[in-house]
Amino acid sequence: MSAFPKISIAQINPTVGDISGNSKLIIDAWKKASEDGAEMALFPELCVVGYPPQDLVLMPYFRKKAMAAVQEISEQTEGGAALILGGIWDSSFCHTSESGYLKLSEDSRLRGNDSDNKIYNAAILIDGGKILHIQPKNRLPNYGIFDEKRIFSAGDLPQAINWRWRKIGLLICEDIWDESLAKNLGAQGAEMIFSINASPFEIVKMEQRKTVVSEAARAANAPIYYANMVGGQDDIVFDGGSFVTNSTGEIICQFPQFEQYNSVIPAQAGILNIDSRLRGNDKAEIWNAITLALRDYIRKNNFKSVVLGLSGGIDSAVSAAVAVDALGAENVLGVLLPSPYSSEGSITDALETAKLLGIKTKTIPLAEAIKTFEALLTPEILQSNWMEEPAIGGNLQARIRGIILMALSNAGGNLLLSTGNKSELAVGYSTLYGDSCGGYNVLKDIYKTDVYSLANWRNSQSEAIPKSSIEKPPSAELKLGQRDDDQLPPYDVLDAILDHHIEGRLGAEEIIGKGFAQEIVKKVLHLVRISEYKRQQSCLGAKISPMSFGKDRRFPVTNKF
Repeated sequence: MSAFPKISIAQINPTVGDISGNSKLIIDAWKKASEDGAEMALFPELCVVGYPPQDLVLMPYFRKKAMAAVQEISEQTEGGAALILGGIWDSSFCHTSESGYLKLSEDSRLRGNDSDNKIYNAAILIDGGKILHIQPKNRLPNYGIFDEKRIFSAGDLPQAINWRWRKIGLLICEDIWDESLAKNLGAQGAEMIFSINASPFEIVKMEQRKTVVSEAARAANAPIYYANMVGGQDDIVFDGGSFVTNSTGEIICQFPQFEQYNSVIPAQAGILNIDSRLRGNDKAEIWNAITLALRDYIRKNNFKSVVLGLSGGIDSAVSAAVAVDALGAENVLGVLLPSPYSSEGSITDALETAKLLGIKTKTIPLAEAIKTFEALLTPEILQSNWMEEPAIGGNLQARIRGIILMALSNAGGNLLLSTGNKSELAVGYSTLYGDSCGGYNVLKDIYKTDVYSLANWRNSQSEAIPKSSIEKPPSAELKLGQRDDDQLPPYDVLDAILDHHIEGRLGAEEIIGKGFAQEIVKKVLHLVRISEYKRQQSCLGAKISPMSFGKDRRFPVTNKF
């Protein structure tokens, strides 16, 4: 057996649908790998089209463009390193040339509705300017954010193939989680296995990946090169962290998380430029994940800046700090919208947040707008003390704020950030078309107790969030003396119940059996059930847990269970 070749992993950040832009990323990374002396450049899953492409795959023209891009990439990479990249493969658009290589058919019909047509999520081996091998994904995930069985066909079991006098195996993301596939490749004599991935970030997911891949390497008795995507795509965050194991499953090299990275695997084992703050620190990982998610959502959707309401509370302060870390202070506008019920401390804390972060602010008092609505909504329509009722006057204040913030968003071309956390979304402690307004929410999948932990972690790096915003009792301040715990259990109790119910999928009796008060549990679960209609109208937000609202947790609005 010859010595192992020099392998480069290109941990890139593609954009869904940007086939030409993604192709340029691939070719640029290939050039660097070739200049660095690599024999192979390994790229993430579906990097040609971005992940997840969803129903774009069902458009024949999209598939043909994607496959044409693979053909162009092969023609532009004739000299230098070989490539393994992820793309769509539709056999109706290609043929085998006289020389035995796969090639796109120029005169092929668009056979997207052909019942015999199969569309694959594929690993594509290119060498010497030729497409040498297509390996379709065998295990198609169909849970949580994944919906691959609806748009792709499963390929046959991966087989070891010959490449430059060696035997190699190719696996695609979910394939590596089934140890039998790696074991089968090892039994066929694969000397190394290349695994291309678009594996989304979740808390503790990095350690899970390492465990799974290490076990696969031992089963195959072969080293595994694991290339992962990086970047934000709507509510999903890909954290990178590509790594290599030896044949005994030992991690011998790991790339950084949350950034693009392209390097030849060094001869000496080691960790490559990993931010020391990330090691074993889930709060640092979460902060980096939501920051990357927001940055890419803004960049990939052609926004330049954001606007958000600054209430002086913990949620808006943390959201503003994430926005500054993602986009720079010059691209963040904080808006103070004090009502007659806003405390002086809240205004002071909001201004202190802006000062610590160096962002611009705008203050628009609500008193005159509230008077206008009081004149419109006469006592014949509403009772005389309606402004004191949270469901009426409180919601109206929140909606006035939403109107103003959306107007500022439209006027300045800024994306409005919503600042509600997962606890509030779970129990409906927000106003539809009020504080729920926004185009993106970095706290959507983060419980209130974790928001406090994130604030403390961020302040341990440099002061960004006022101490009083962290320490004072949380309040929506929609009436005099209002506090969150007037209507909700303390957040440590609430979040524990929500975690059991949402992440743990437990019902009321099971949660009560864990020692929680029956009255509180039943109230919380009732609020969760009746608030589904609000959640289904909420904006996108960064997913950091295995059970985020949206693609992971899907419940009917009309539900009597």
